Amino acid sequence: MNDNGKVVAALLAGLAAGAALGILFAPEKGTETREKLNDSLKDLGDAIKERTAEQLEHLNDFKEKVVAAVKSKVKNDEILEEALEEHA
Repeated sequence: MNDNGKVVAALLAGLAAGAALGILFAPEKGTETREKLNDSLKDLGDAIKERTAEQLEHLNDFKEKVVAAVKSKVKNDEILEEALEEHA
């Protein structure tokens, strides 16, 4: 995970912890508190899923670039070897 990913993960964790503490110490009925806590955790889960999907997309793009670069390198090496054999 890159530095930006770590920062976002830490931010989300801090946000969730702050929201949970705020809800737990709020002067409301237990049912309302549990409902708000449940909603906050659901939102956190959705944010994590979204961030994971973004990171997987970036990883897939990176993989495609690496595969293309390797294929290009292999092809160039084969062309170079053929040229050297012709002039030998």
